Amino acid sequence: MIGSISAFVFGYFCGSIPFGIIITRLAGTQDLRSIGSGNIGATNVLRTGRKDLAALTLIADALKGTLAVLIAAHFWPEQALIAPALCAGCGAFIGHLFPVWLNFKGGKGVATFLGCLAGLQWQAALVFAALWLGVAALTRYSSAAALCASALTPLVLAALGQGQQAVLFAALAVLLWIMHRANIMRLTKGTESKIGQAA
Repeated sequence: MIGSISAFVFGYFCGSIPFGIIITRLAGTQDLRSIGSGNIGATNVLRTGRKDLAALTLIADALKGTLAVLIAAHFWPEQALIAPALCAGCGAFIGHLFPVWLNFKGGKGVATFLGCLAGLQWQAALVFAALWLGVAALTRYSSAAALCASALTPLVLAALGQGQQAVLFAALAVLLWIMHRANIMRLTKGTESKIGQAA
């Protein structure tokens, strides 16, 4: 139990690193929170006009989830009611959404969701990425792609026989949808910004 709690705390602090802000500040762009949606994720970084920074943010936000899971699996290998790797993934996702460094106002979690999934079950991560790319290509809505891919992830994990992971990612998907509630409203009204379009 102690190992699971420690893994969650470790994951939280990994996830709370605001790479979008760090990367854009180092590149000398304006404060990420003052443009577009004000979000700290890769989609909003793209609105700075710097595709390279957006790609770097996407990779960094995903990797912090993956590394949290893999490191926890290595250092907290003991069996528990909830595996430490799952706790670390949950912590990383929560940390990204509610980072202590930014007054608990973080991102929407898509890249970190994918990163945690990759660390736990790479096959499901590939399905998520394929679904995201397919929906994004058809609609040009990043939010719609994320919502569809996250909603189907628990089903994919269940089909792979990963019951605990399916339950965890069902809970994370609910949080992801809650963080996208404004996007959902705009999607229903037809006012959501498309990929590459100014917010």
